[in-house]
Amino acid sequence: MTWSKGWPARALTLLAGLAAGLGHPPFGFIFGLLGYALLLALIDAEGPRPLRQAFFRGWLAGVGYFSVSVWWITEPFMVDAKEQGWMAPFALVLMAGGLALFWGLASLLYRALKVPGPARVLVFAGCLSGFEWLRGHVFSGFPWDLPGETWEAGTAPSQAASLIGAYGLTWLTVAIAAAPAVLADKGRTRTRIATLAVALAALAGLYGYGAWRLDTAVKPAPGAPVIRVVQANIDQKNKWKPENLRMVFDTYAQLTTRQAAVQPAIVIWPEGALPAVIDELVAPGSPYAGALRDALAPGQTLLMGANRAEAGPGGNARYFNTLVAFRREAQALRVTGVYDKHHLVPFGEYMPAGDLASKVGFRSLVHMPDDFTAGPPSQPIAPWGVPAVQVLICYEALFPGVTRAGAARAGLRPAWILNVSNDAWFGNGSGPLQHLNIASYRAIEEGLPIVRATPTGVSAVIDAYGRIVPSARLGLGRLGVIDAPLPPAIEKTVFSRIGDLPFWGVLLLSGLIALAYRVRRPPVQGGA
Repeated sequence: MTWSKGWPARALTLLAGLAAGLGHPPFGFIFGLLGYALLLALIDAEGPRPLRQAFFRGWLAGVGYFSVSVWWITEPFMVDAKEQGWMAPFALVLMAGGLALFWGLASLLYRALKVPGPARVLVFAGCLSGFEWLRGHVFSGFPWDLPGETWEAGTAPSQAASLIGAYGLTWLTVAIAAAPAVLADKGRTRTRIATLAVALAALAGLYGYGAWRLDTAVKPAPGAPVIRVVQANIDQKNKWKPENLRMVFDTYAQLTTRQAAVQPAIVIWPEGALPAVIDELVAPGSPYAGALRDALAPGQTLLMGANRAEAGPGGNARYFNTLVAFRREAQALRVTGVYDKHHLVPFGEYMPAGDLASKVGFRSLVHMPDDFTAGPPSQPIAPWGVPAVQVLICYEALFPGVTRAGAARAGLRPAWILNVSNDAWFGNGSGPLQHLNIASYRAIEEGLPIVRATPTGVSAVIDAYGRIVPSARLGLGRLGVIDAPLPPAIEKTVFSRIGDLPFWGVLLLSGLIALAYRVRRPPVQGGA
């Protein structure tokens, strides 16, 4: 088979990864999922050094997949293209190549187990989903575009995340998508047909369960608080110029005071809305303190993404990426809640090897004189007059189970999730749309609505099923506000009760299948 050797095999392997990456929103090339079947067939192909070949092919497919998924990593360097633009291609190569190592190791492990016949599909799903879990946890974790999040959030197949979470759905998605690889097997046709029939039945089950869940969805009830999401659409290139602070503030203030049929009870500004430390802006005597108070109506609460500082050991300042709740009472502006981001972004909010990062110019990406400090482990906050809320600042929305863990920590289930994010860093390409899809999975998993506020889009109000509320979305490059009632929370989902236990169950199943074949018979080449 010439297609499985040499340059044709390498080209097909890269194509397999690219196709799988293009399955994700906003591309939506759902047949790209067949890239997993092509990858499995290529790993199974015979070669003089099967383990090295398996690693290389898995890695090469990962390079294709992550080149599509993390293309937006080049955008932050283009904010100051003259000084930092040269780093953009290196960032993409290092990011895609580094993340692809997880796929390479998964493929190596799969080939080393040497499970024959149709059962190897489940072993492959276990190896890849297991290493995707590792990708989401080691070196601070980066679970961007998990294979299980290929399905557009809010559609029928995505609803399985309410049962098994994004990692469990990754196992199931890869198992279904890789099943056509058995067509390359030798042996009885009946076995191959039965394997494909099981995969199609599982796919039908995904759609059937999701359709039932959406058909029986809880309807909104009257009396929910109205929330205003403010999207100022200020380009990242202009935001951090000191002379633009007044313009940035006035834009947010004017949108906050815009007239509405029903006055919003809660106003939301996105992550790092203002290019300044919030402590200085609201300090006595600051011209912004009174203006911020006047932008709010009495009894109204502002949830603002902000940077704050406090004195640390030795008198040095510590900086936090924060959400602050302000409430206006008569002529006073009171702070009624604070959430400090716990899960910080490496090279974005803190610099590993900080001295070296400063020398090559990475430090300027932070826009702060020092690294951010991580806040305590995430848990809900309940500002005065606001339903208990789990705040997820930017990157934190990537991680399944954060809200569940926070609720257990606090002994309080929140009524909603708030994701404030500075997606202006992602530019106007696929990054903001991918981030929207990923964050929406947190709503499905937890059975909680999620409100997203970003400075340049996409901002949205999302119900507990991962669906964007009609007329509650502001796309890329739009200036305006969203006024919408907060959608209702629903009963705890299976995932919110037991977390990743189903995922560990299917991973154990994959392991037991591999163990059974090694005990029952001598190792044989995969695909036999």
